[in-house]
Amino acid sequence: MRRTSPPYRKPPEPVRKDGRQRSGICPGAVVKIELKKDQGTGNLTEGKVKEVLTGSSFHPHGIKVRLEDGSIGRVRQVG
Repeated sequence: MRRTSPPYRKPPEPVRKDGRQRSGICPGAVVKIELKKDQGTGNLTEGKVKEVLTGSSFHPHGIKVRLEDGSIGRVRQVG
């Protein structure tokens, strides 16, 4: 009897740590965000995620979140 190889499966997408993919961000995660007032300056604010505000699974500028201190911004780094 001849053996056949299993069908080819595409390897899973790696979880991005740059904050553009929603699956890598959950409430309680420590992230660095860029506040609206700090856009272009490179200043990042670190904190724990209270709520994920972006509804889509991917956003090219970063997933928008609310931190536990109330700050809202786009995630630039996870962890």
